[in-house]
Amino acid sequence: MKKLTKYFIILFLGTTVISACTDAIKFGDSFLEKAPGVATSQDTIFGRAEYARAFLWNTYSKMYYGLATNWNTVDGKMNTGMFECLSDCWHSHNSWDGLTRNYYSGSYKASDEDDKSETRFGYTKENCWEAIRASWIFIENVGRVPDMEDTEKARLSAEARVLIASRYFDLFRHYGGLPLVEKSYDVATSYELPRATVEATVNFMTELLDEAAAILPWDLGSDESNWQGRFTKAAAMALKCKILLFAASPLFNDNEPYCTEEPQEAVTEHQVWYGGYKSELWTECLNACEDFFKELQKNGHYQLIESAGTTSKDYREAYNKAYFTREDNTELLISTRIIGKYNWDWWYYWGEWVGFGGYTPTLEYMEMFPLADGKPFSWDNKTIAANPFFTNNDYNEPIRDPRLYETMLVNGASFGDHAAELWIGGRDNANSTKQEIGIYATGFGLYKFYKLGKSSLAGHYLEWPYLRLAEVYLIYAEALLKNNRLPEAIMQVNKVRARVGLGGLEECNPDKHLSTDADVLLQEILRERACELGLEDVRFFDMIRYKRADLFKEPLHGLKIYRNDGGGNVPWSGSTGNASQFPGKPSDFIYQSFQLSNTARSWWTNFSSKWYLAAFPPSEVNKHYGLTQNPGWN
Repeated sequence: MKKLTKYFIILFLGTTVISACTDAIKFGDSFLEKAPGVATSQDTIFGRAEYARAFLWNTYSKMYYGLATNWNTVDGKMNTGMFECLSDCWHSHNSWDGLTRNYYSGSYKASDEDDKSETRFGYTKENCWEAIRASWIFIENVGRVPDMEDTEKARLSAEARVLIASRYFDLFRHYGGLPLVEKSYDVATSYELPRATVEATVNFMTELLDEAAAILPWDLGSDESNWQGRFTKAAAMALKCKILLFAASPLFNDNEPYCTEEPQEAVTEHQVWYGGYKSELWTECLNACEDFFKELQKNGHYQLIESAGTTSKDYREAYNKAYFTREDNTELLISTRIIGKYNWDWWYYWGEWVGFGGYTPTLEYMEMFPLADGKPFSWDNKTIAANPFFTNNDYNEPIRDPRLYETMLVNGASFGDHAAELWIGGRDNANSTKQEIGIYATGFGLYKFYKLGKSSLAGHYLEWPYLRLAEVYLIYAEALLKNNRLPEAIMQVNKVRARVGLGGLEECNPDKHLSTDADVLLQEILRERACELGLEDVRFFDMIRYKRADLFKEPLHGLKIYRNDGGGNVPWSGSTGNASQFPGKPSDFIYQSFQLSNTARSWWTNFSSKWYLAAFPPSEVNKHYGLTQNPGWN
């Protein structure tokens, strides 16, 4: 094995001169904001507690944030794209983003990781290694801060360990086994740092989290308002559950590797799988979940955001707060956010492209959401098929899962001062000819994290729900299922469904035998994850970790909507008003499914399992420090 090159150390781990945030740090609602910094030395940073804390807060700012907020390599997210649009739930219509240029076109290749900044998650371009390096520097040096108590040193070191684990997981789910950076490095010595196995990488992450959980407080207590965003024991334990779920899934945990195309060195070295199926991995995931919920029962504090009433509006408000609102949110376990409250960049680089119809939900996704009572949606029900979203002539009576209306804009939904007109020719769908149905080219619009754009974002800290309690319940359900405890798995799913007023999973699906048919129950859990965690980086990875080539190959559809009331395909000429005041509004429509153009996702028509994991930059592989290329990428 050749030694780790000096160039690699400089690129990934940096020198001992650090750019740190040494200005006065603002707390309260300004916590984790990245204030201007200066280049300074380790002696300066770790010579005062104020500077050491500032250095760690600055490292927090390098955590993953899932939405495009600026036009640069890290914040641009595939040039204003989102890799959830590679799933079957969302589609991008932005011709300039990395989704369309590299993935939908089928042109993605390994060299793009060197030549472009718009691949789904760049190995060297996402601040992962910078955050890992800074965290190790903090851990190794905080002990010498003279004016900091030992208990605080231990706590902050534990937070740094969770940060390392989170950034490793961000890479792991795209690449598999990784080089394990277990300390900071200088540039005076050569080091061996080959790519580790999947097993070693998982153990590295979970050991860091176990170490942190043994030190961190369970929650932030009375300091919640000032310190929202800092890692806790609950965060560390929940992240461990999420990592072990991914590791136990068939992508890595199967009797066959996910890809047999050359090169196969990573397969042979078990860097992209465990080398065979290991049932004990599901047991480890289950144990981690049970440990988490035992602590939750003992310590409390975290809970699902519950509704104040039983109307669809009440349920929507509770769900909206769960994923969108940082303040006083007892459901968020790990969250990241952009700097400050709503600002112009957020509107321009996210809201503009959403408002132009850039990312639209698919018909397949719409159909996943059940009815308001929890029973499955079906076009076979003629009454529902005639109006799949609201009762006829009354826009105030939604008939579907409240999460549907918070996730996507549908025809007739309250949209500012009117009911959304997504029929062909309607006022909200009349400015383009994409797919013949306007700016919402699948017949639906993105609503989650967007709502009405600038006006509804103002005054909010725009947090990213990296991990919330609802997801942990669903992870627990899946782990129970895989350990043949199906009735208990259903109970965990029902806790998430109940928050939005849905009936029990088994009661709503009596013909599916969910308590005895593990395969059918798994599909219900994955569907529930898609509905609850839409646009939270879940569906794409669920398709990957279960190696769902069938879904990746499945044609996707949109919904054309036509007025059927004699008014023609033109905007309604009646008055606008509040959402509760739409008398005479068109309510009779014809809904027609149509297939998205095959050319829109040509790589799906020639799908290869190599797509499950990304390619490493060839420039890194060619440095010969032990980084093997993933299967199928040359």
